Amino acid sequence: MVQRLTYRRRLSYNTASNKRKIVKTPGGRLVYHYKKKAGTIPKASIGGGYKQKLHGITPSRPLQRTRMSKRLKTVNRPYGGVETGNQVRDRIIRAFLIEEQKIVAKVMKAQSSKQQKVVAKK
Repeated sequence: MVQRLTYRRRLSYNTASNKRKIVKTPGGRLVYHYKKKAGTIPKASIGGGYKQKLHGITPSRPLQRTRMSKRLKTVNRPYGGVETGNQVRDRIIRAFLIEEQKIVAKVMKAQSSKQQKVVAKK
């Protein structure tokens, strides 16, 4: 005959926080061992509603994360642990190109004003 098992906690519903597995004790009894929720890797939003896992960050639950050291929660670069490496690279390139565009606009404006002065002299 199958041994009946009783919950060890008050919660009697099959919820996400009440997952359990059956374990046989050294005395031969069957008891429930409660499983903890699995931790997940934080994700970065990459636009269009898509999310990408952040590499180099330990999977954990939020409360565990508060007790973890900094090296387990981040990556050693600007925006490490918040944005992916590709996102940081794109951000740097975009900033560089915007600055280049400003410089080109300034040079073009200077050239056009110089040309207008030459035309005005004639």
